[in-house]
Amino acid sequence: MCRALVFLLTLALAALGQNASADIFSFTDNDGTVHFTNLRPSGRNAGKYRVYLRTPPQRMARPGVVPIPATSTNAARYSMYDASIREAARTFAVPEAFIRAVIHVESDYNPGVVSWAGAQGLMQLMPATARRMNVPDPFNPHQNIMGGARYLRFLANTFGGDMVLTIAGYHAGEGAVMKYNGVPPYSMTHEYVRRVLKWYRYYKSTLAAKQPPPVDTDPPEVNEAE
Repeated sequence: MCRALVFLLTLALAALGQNASADIFSFTDNDGTVHFTNLRPSGRNAGKYRVYLRTPPQRMARPGVVPIPATSTNAARYSMYDASIREAARTFAVPEAFIRAVIHVESDYNPGVVSWAGAQGLMQLMPATARRMNVPDPFNPHQNIMGGARYLRFLANTFGGDMVLTIAGYHAGEGAVMKYNGVPPYSMTHEYVRRVLKWYRYYKSTLAAKQPPPVDTDPPEVNEAE
């Protein structure tokens, strides 16, 4: 398998941090390019995909850490890290709603989550990113949030404040965004950008109204071109 294909598969696996119960699907097009996705295939190529890798129906967790079930009975987890989120927002000049949106999509506020690619904690920091952002313990919620917000600030500075490119860089890496001079052509990255934008706008509206969002359900669809 060539390096490019391994890289695409790694991105697909990284996306499992937000939905690790999904299988990995693949198909080879007419020019020999192999496509991978963890999203259930749809559209004109849907019938060409085959299951490449089946994954367990649950997230992995750090040994000794019990994952927090994403149910209404654990709704308190959405406010457990308010102080750290607000400190990170002030320190790195990143909107609080933006940080919350990334946490929601990445881990659903579960500090013990580890993705199949090795991303860790609330903001799903890869070990290399955690080291770059001076995070000694990615499973420490405060450290993870500060490191994730610092990385968002770094990406925002890199891409001139463009929120869409910042989100894409957080998911696929800044190198991929630079390579394609925009959002990389990976279906999982496009879906990630869409979800983070939805949650950002929803958190922004609920924070402005000083009301806690009903976070156990998906927010309403929004026009992302606005």
